[in-house]
Amino acid sequence: MIGMMYLVLTAMLALNVSADILNGFVLVNNGLAKTTANFVAKNETSYSIFEAQMDKTPEKVRPFRDKAHEVKNMADQLAYVLQELKVEIVQYCDGIDAPALIPMEWIVGEESKKTYDIDASLIKAKDNVDKAAEIMINKGKGADLKQKIEDFRNLILDMTNDPSVQHAIEESLNTAGTTDKNGTPISWETAHFEYIPMIAAVTMLTKMQSDIRNAEADIISNLLSQIGATDTRVNKMEAIVQAKTSYVLKGNEYEARVLLAAYDSLQRPEILLGPYRRTADGTYEMVSEGRPLAYDARGRAIYRASGSSVGNFTLQGLLRQVTPDGIVSFPFTSEYQVGEANAVISADKMNVLYIGVENPLSISVSGVPAERITASISQGTLVKVGGSWVAKVTTPGEATVTVSANIEGQNRKMGDMKYRVKVVPDPVAKVAGKTGGKIDKGTLVAQMAVLAILDNFEFDMKFNVTEFNVSAVIGQFAQNKPAKGARITDEQKAILNRLTKGQKVYFDEIKAQGPDGKIRELPAVSFTIE
Repeated sequence: MIGMMYLVLTAMLALNVSADILNGFVLVNNGLAKTTANFVAKNETSYSIFEAQMDKTPEKVRPFRDKAHEVKNMADQLAYVLQELKVEIVQYCDGIDAPALIPMEWIVGEESKKTYDIDASLIKAKDNVDKAAEIMINKGKGADLKQKIEDFRNLILDMTNDPSVQHAIEESLNTAGTTDKNGTPISWETAHFEYIPMIAAVTMLTKMQSDIRNAEADIISNLLSQIGATDTRVNKMEAIVQAKTSYVLKGNEYEARVLLAAYDSLQRPEILLGPYRRTADGTYEMVSEGRPLAYDARGRAIYRASGSSVGNFTLQGLLRQVTPDGIVSFPFTSEYQVGEANAVISADKMNVLYIGVENPLSISVSGVPAERITASISQGTLVKVGGSWVAKVTTPGEATVTVSANIEGQNRKMGDMKYRVKVVPDPVAKVAGKTGGKIDKGTLVAQMAVLAILDNFEFDMKFNVTEFNVSAVIGQFAQNKPAKGARITDEQKAILNRLTKGQKVYFDEIKAQGPDGKIRELPAVSFTIE
């Protein structure tokens, strides 16, 4: 009798959920959908790395690439099943032609399936607490879903022996049941879908889609690490020549550094100087024996040649690298010029100019006083500030700096240099110095703000967070609080204080403003309380 009264009271409370709470679920659902989309984009990049590695060592990579495809197909299928369950619940409550449903196609492997996207704000029966349970519990679809999640979890757990990866997967795809305050067992599907508003059920299924994509990312990253490609930044290797300048004054020497791009600093490839040719099988060989280039004490291969005479000269040869497939030869060719006095132009930071930044340049002409030197740029502005120059560019692409000098009363062009022009990259959102993962609750609660950080960027630039959102599902109810500025508000702190071990919290809808005044939208930061 007491148990029946408890159930009736719970149902009555669910029927009286406020509109604010229901709308909060809408915001959380939308935030989770964005997080899921970010995971999908990240995973697609990982899959492309597998294909790039297949071009190099197919026999080594193929077993792991095949496992990755198996993960992708099953994750796509499971995410599709979750989407169809959301659609079924919405149609059961709002009708077959519910205004919240937007036709779309879902890609599973190579197959395209029709389904609906859901605009949660247009759902009518958000507060219905019966129909989601009818589908997920009474019709047994919750139990079927639980089995599919367990099948996916078992599949990917068998692909790794890394305890940390296994633990993360087990936590995100946990299908264990629970007990009530009297110790009575409660099934997983009952705990997730009984006596909750319909919008909460939809949000819960969206969260599961996010968990599936998160687990997919974990196992794919682990598979990439097993082929040594976790931190791959390029999809090819090539020999390059890095010279201080391609123009040498008579009497000085030419200096260039020869190396293999993306090289292993623990290895020293053999570098042979001289003419080379391409063979019938597409590889390269020296025309003659070739002169080896020695390494210095710091492990650098430095080529030096005396600029004793004026003219054009060529540095060429082969860089021979030991790989798992044997020795591979990479050709390199570089031309340099020895001439009389000319302009010297160099970017103080690098050979890239950034939009919205004061780019310092060093410009000089040998034998000519600084006051007789003028310079211009093909786009933007170039002005002299003290003893140096500052370039401000406006359009991505390329810019040419041209230098002239007044020599014997005549203005002569002394040289020019082309620079790549780029937009300042987006900063990375960080909380407690992290971009997500596991975090101690005390550490998280102690944080004062969300920061936008430009990692490994040559300029000292500051981005200010202008707004962000904190959301979490606590006690099967969505908690969601926005904030203006970077400071974590007291309302958001209240959400953080209610988190318990294993729960997830999301800092999303993060926007930051840089010195150029433009607003950047940054990826979400998600934490799991440990």
